[in-house]
Amino acid sequence: MAQTVEEIVIQLGTIVNEVAGIEAAEIGADKTFGDDLGIDSLSMVEILYGIEDSFDLKIPEEEGNNFRTVGDAAAYIEKALIEKEEQEKAAAGTGQA
Repeated sequence: MAQTVEEIVIQLGTIVNEVAGIEAAEIGADKTFGDDLGIDSLSMVEILYGIEDSFDLKIPEEEGNNFRTVGDAAAYIEKALIEKEEQEKAAAGTGQA
C-alpha cells in the first residue's frame, strides 16, 4: 500500500536533513524549499536524487523543477507511488489496476 502524504513528508524531512543539515522537525508540507529552507539549486538536485533512491522512483527533471514546497514534492511522490503500485499489480496479472 502506498504511503500517505504525512509519511512522505517525514521521509522528505530525513532526506533534506541529510543533504542540507536542516532539522527534520523543521520541515513541513507548507515549507518552501528555497525561501523557507534555503535550499539552493545544487542541493535541490541532491534532494531529488535522494527522493529517487529512497522511494525507488524516477523523477523527470521538469517535474522536479516544479517542486516549490515540500508538500508539492510529497503530493507528486504519493501519486507516483500509487501509479507504480497499480502498474506492478497489472504486471503481476492480478487484474487489479
